Amino acid sequence: MIVGLRVDVDTLNGTRQGVPTLCRLFRRHGIRASLFFSVGPDNMGRHIWRLVRPAFLVKMMRTQAASLYGWDILLRGTFWPGPDIGVKAAAMIRSASDDGHEIGLHAWDHHGWQARIEAMDAGTIRDTLRRGYDRLGGITGKPPVCSAVPAWKCTPTVLEEKSRLPFAYNSDCRGRALFYPVVDGRTLTQPQVPVTLPTYDEAIGHHGISAENFNDHLLSLIRPDRLNVLTIHAEVEGGICRDLFDRFVNMARSREISFVPLSDLLPTGPIEPGFMTRGAIDGREGWLSCQVEAPQ
Repeated sequence: MIVGLRVDVDTLNGTRQGVPTLCRLFRRHGIRASLFFSVGPDNMGRHIWRLVRPAFLVKMMRTQAASLYGWDILLRGTFWPGPDIGVKAAAMIRSASDDGHEIGLHAWDHHGWQARIEAMDAGTIRDTLRRGYDRLGGITGKPPVCSAVPAWKCTPTVLEEKSRLPFAYNSDCRGRALFYPVVDGRTLTQPQVPVTLPTYDEAIGHHGISAENFNDHLLSLIRPDRLNVLTIHAEVEGGICRDLFDRFVNMARSREISFVPLSDLLPTGPIEPGFMTRGAIDGREGWLSCQVEAPQ
């Protein structure tokens, strides 16, 4: 069985500390993955104002966010300007690229995208995508080959603007199969590689899932007859959950499960058109983009 492995890197700490930790683990296990980097200001602490929303507060308590992420991440950019990730952690991004991992764009400003994407016009989206694309390419010495929006928040305008950049694929939604997104009746040419498996913060604390049985639960969801795509976070699996993730990799290997970059999942034959709409997933606060059978 094959699992596409996607690593989202949202913050300065995740880039400085989580990425090197994960890269060492990947080298030890002979794994290549797709790493999606945020390369502009780290303003993730501004999410703390979402605590006024009951659903977000419940999630923070359920996942024990302070211990999971650390107070420095949770407060970053709240009371002082957020540091520039691409400037302060360029060496870690470059090292991941030199290790042979697939490098993609996550965001220029992760918080800004997650908080304001619904209000962004086409020009603003185009500018922020281009800014991140140019910064990431300048760091690694080669253009990023793929992209994945923060928090799976994607709109038709985002898909249109991404089609202006030479991405081989995008991973902007949750779903079940590869597809070409249809926007306003037109099928775009950049395939979507949807995430099919739950993240740690979505599953933990739900339906009896704990750190003790999370790996078994995740492995039970991997099937040989369908697309398997897993997202981990540099701040989590490269941080406090690094030993848990290492055990997961060992357990997966014992079951003959291999991990590959998302581009390895792209077939040589045709991919069917498909549709994306706003949806919800148990354990995740707010809307996110989901694959659907027909336009809604």
